[in-house]
Amino acid sequence: MTTQTLWYLTRSTGIVAMVLLTGTMVLGVLTTGRFATRAWPRFAWQDLHRRASLLAVVFLGLHIATTIADGYVPIGWVSAIVPFTSSYRRLWLGLGTLAVDMLLAVALSSLVRTRIRARSWRALHWLAYLCWPLAVAHGIGIGTDAGTQWVLVVVASCVAAVVGSVAWRLRPARAVSAGP
Repeated sequence: MTTQTLWYLTRSTGIVAMVLLTGTMVLGVLTTGRFATRAWPRFAWQDLHRRASLLAVVFLGLHIATTIADGYVPIGWVSAIVPFTSSYRRLWLGLGTLAVDMLLAVALSSLVRTRIRARSWRALHWLAYLCWPLAVAHGIGIGTDAGTQWVLVVVASCVAAVVGSVAWRLRPARAVSAGP
């Protein structure tokens, strides 16, 4: 593959991963809030959350692999795993690496969920609330398209979706009416 092809793949997989991670975050927040409809019961939302999470991890893996394979900038496997070790844009790349490490902890804990205590799984899953903003900051800080209007619209939409879902989740509980 040419460097230009890898560059386009890195950019596109990064943006798709951010959108998928946002969708995963929104679905996770909604399912913890016991969101359901007649057409989509709670288990369907949870299944969609799991599937979106898996797809997000796939695109994130592609993003990392194409970044390392590109070779245009000196980012190696160590920098993809150990935060703040790269000489290239150390802060922004380090934030992305930190987000990946947290996401891996969340994903791995989900794979062994039936073998660990619920409290441990929940504590690890809380990392998602820190992972997502770190990933967004990484994209804004290091992304070559971060200043373009279309990427700003995508990022703003992602932020609005997460903030909206969290606001919905934190809303005061409404009293259930027994009827007239």
